[in-house]
Amino acid sequence: MHSFKFFLTACYLLITCSSFAQDTLKSNSSVYAKVEVEAAYPGGNTAWAKYVSKNMKSGVPSKDAPTGKYQVIALFIVGTDGDVKEVKPLTKFGYDMEEEVVRVIENSGKWTPAMQNGKPVNAYRKQPVTFIVESADFTINSAVPYTLFTKTDNEITITSKKVKPTDIGINVQGGTGIQLSDGKFIVRVNKPGRVTIEIVNSKKDDKEIGAASFEVMPKE
Repeated sequence: MHSFKFFLTACYLLITCSSFAQDTLKSNSSVYAKVEVEAAYPGGNTAWAKYVSKNMKSGVPSKDAPTGKYQVIALFIVGTDGDVKEVKPLTKFGYDMEEEVVRVIENSGKWTPAMQNGKPVNAYRKQPVTFIVESADFTINSAVPYTLFTKTDNEITITSKKVKPTDIGINVQGGTGIQLSDGKFIVRVNKPGRVTIEIVNSKKDDKEIGAASFEVMPKE
């Protein structure tokens, strides 16, 4: 069972409003990637966060999504007239997340256009929206929430209302898991990307309790 932070029951979303498009895009003859004044939603970041929270469907992510943190990123253009154009996702997590972020942005109405040399211009904007999916059946904790690091020992702790700590086991897709003590494990992964940890009841033929998706970052 899932819920949202703006508070349904076990999945929530965070809205970060920085553009950061200029770091990864190049201007073309008609669309700017870096501008003097970026395009903005009327009322600023607070109004934008309120709009997204109000209009995001409560059923997203879908109930099949593993617990975890998912930063969906959408790219779009704000025209000189303030219209939003060419909204497309840059991530592919699925579970209806990208489609919903695109829908919400497409229906956001008029923006204040970007300005360059004192004139409104067409400009790119990137919008990250982070979904955090949690479970009512178990809690999983790590040093950095839902994040693992390559080529190191990542300690995680799992608790469950329905399964004794002694009976909790894990299967790591794309890595290995070593049990330290009741509910505590070391997880090792070699490649960055994402990895799914299946949580099971070892006393009931490894019956699945749930699954958690972790982002895997290179070790610094």
